[in-house]
Amino acid sequence: MEEIIFIIKESPEGGFEAEALNHSIFTEADSWDVLKVNIKEAVLCHFEDNEKKLVRLHFVKDELITT
Repeated sequence: MEEIIFIIKESPEGGFEAEALNHSIFTEADSWDVLKVNIKEAVLCHFEDNEKKLVRLHFVKDELITT
């Protein structure tokens, strides 16, 4: 089973952005739950075969603090 890894970041406009590594798949959503649905739909649309894919979500949060 192929594994597809998505990098998830908070969108500057609000919500979340998801981009797949090694594939040209990108989606976004206002909430985490909707983002997961959008990712599933994007993966199904991207691949023509009926083979199941394992999708891993990797949430990245960049935060700067001063001392």
